[in-house]
Amino acid sequence: MHHHVLNDLNRVAFEKPDKIAFSDGVNDMTFGQLYRQSRGVGTFLHRRGIYRRPVVVFMEKSPQEVAAFFGIVAGGCFYVPIDEEMPGSRIQMILDNVRTPLVICDRHTLPTAQGFRLDGAEVVLYSEAAGTEVDGEALEGIYSRAIDTDPIYIVFTSGSTGVPKGVAACHRSVLDYMEQLSETLGFDENTVFGSQTPLYFDACLKELYSTVKFGATTYLIPKRLFSIPVALVEYLNEHRINTVCWVVSALTMISAFGTFDIVKPRYLRTIAFGSEVFPAKQLRLWRQALPEASFTNLYGPTEGTGMCCYYHVDREFEAGEPIPIGRPFPNREILLLTEDGRLAAPGEDGEICIRGTSLTLGYYNDPQRTAASFVQNPLQTAYPELIYKTGDIGRYNERGELVFVSRKDYQIKHMGHRVELGEIEVNVGLVAGVRMAACVYDAQRGKIVLYYVGDIAEGDLTAALKTSLPRYMLPNRLVRLERLPLTANGKIDRVALRQTAGK
Repeated sequence: MHHHVLNDLNRVAFEKPDKIAFSDGVNDMTFGQLYRQSRGVGTFLHRRGIYRRPVVVFMEKSPQEVAAFFGIVAGGCFYVPIDEEMPGSRIQMILDNVRTPLVICDRHTLPTAQGFRLDGAEVVLYSEAAGTEVDGEALEGIYSRAIDTDPIYIVFTSGSTGVPKGVAACHRSVLDYMEQLSETLGFDENTVFGSQTPLYFDACLKELYSTVKFGATTYLIPKRLFSIPVALVEYLNEHRINTVCWVVSALTMISAFGTFDIVKPRYLRTIAFGSEVFPAKQLRLWRQALPEASFTNLYGPTEGTGMCCYYHVDREFEAGEPIPIGRPFPNREILLLTEDGRLAAPGEDGEICIRGTSLTLGYYNDPQRTAASFVQNPLQTAYPELIYKTGDIGRYNERGELVFVSRKDYQIKHMGHRVELGEIEVNVGLVAGVRMAACVYDAQRGKIVLYYVGDIAEGDLTAALKTSLPRYMLPNRLVRLERLPLTANGKIDRVALRQTAGK
C-alpha cells in the first residue's frame, strides 16, 4: 500500500529515466534528473539537521521548483511555496507564520528573499542544495520513518480577515486525491499536461503528482500567454498538449474572443475546469470547437486537498442553466447541511461540507480558525469525526446532481431582498455582445456594481437586463472594461473589483 508520495518517483525514475517529466517549453527536466536533484535537496536538509520542519521555496515557476518540492519531502520536511508576484506584506506574514529554518531560492529571487525579516533562517540557492552529493542511506532512513499523516506542503489561501491561512496537507490525502482524480479523468503515461496555475496554489497538484504517478509529462505554461489567446493555443499545439485542468477564466478568455476562428487546440482531448462557474454559452463554444474532447466540471476547496466533486458534461445546457458539480469522488462524502444542522432536502439550499480522507490537517499555527472550519460532524455524536465547512451553498437538482449555488459571501441583502450575485452574472452572460462579467456589492453605498467586457453599450445592456431581472436585482452601476482583473491563479479578482467599486 502506498503511504508516501515519493513511491511513484522512486519507481518511474528507473522505468523512464530519460523521458521529460517537466518543461517550461525551453528547459526540460527528465525523471532521472528530477530524482537525482530532489535527492540532493533531501540530503542537503539532512546535513543541515532540518527534519519535519517547513521549508520555504521562493523560486520562479520552473522544473527546478518542482524538484525542490520533491526534495523537501525526501528530506522528511514539508514545503511552503511563495512567489514574487505575491505582495511583500503577504510574504512576510507567511514567513512569520511558518518560522522556517531555510529558504530555497534561485538567482533571480535571491536578492528579494534576503530583504525579508527571516529570523535567522538560512537562504540557499537551489543549485547548491540540488548539487549536494546524495546520502542514500540517510534518505532511506528518513523514508522508513515517514507515515501517511505526515505533512508534505503548506499552501496559503486568502483569509477573510486579510491574514492568509496556511493549509497543511499530508501524504494520505494527496495520494487519495491522485488516485480518484486520475481514474475519473483517465490520466496515463501518454498524458501531456498544460499547467496553468502558479506553483504556490494547490491546483498544481493535479499535474505535479499525476505526472510522477504515470510517468506523464507536464508543460509549465508561461503566465504571459494567458493574456494572448492565439499564442496560448499555438503553444498547446506546439507541445502536443492533450490535457488541461484550468480555472474557467483561462478557458473563457480563449472562447470569448474568437480564438477558435483563427486556431484550435488540435491535440486537446481532456478538459477539466473549476474554481468558477462556466457560462453555458462559453462551454458550448468549446464543445463545438472540440466535439471529440471530454469536459469535466471539478469542484473543491484547498482544505479538502484539491477537488472533491466532479461532473462529466454529458448534455447541452439551456441558457442560464447551471452546470452541476455532480457527485463526490469515491472515498469522500458531501453533506449538504442547513443552518440548523440537518441534511437539506432535495431542491433545498444547504452548506457544502466534506467528510473523508481528503480533509487536510487544518491551518498551520492557527488553531482558532482550524476549530471554526474543521468541526464535529453534527450528524455523528457517537465518536469524533471532523467535517470541513466550505462556506459554499449548494442544492440537488431534479436529476439528483449537486449544483453550486453561491458563496455565502456572494449572497447580499438589497432593497429588502436576498440577492445572489452569481444569478445576475449568469443573466448578463446571456446578453449578446457580453464576453465576460463579474458582479460585486458596494456595501458602503448599498449598490450592486457590474463590470463587464464586451461590445454592447452600458445603456443597451441595462435595457436588456430589464427583460430578465427583477428591479431589485438590476445593477446600480455598470462599468465596461477592456479586460477583467485576474488573480495570480487566473480567476476573476473580485477583491480588486470591490476595492474599485468602493472608490
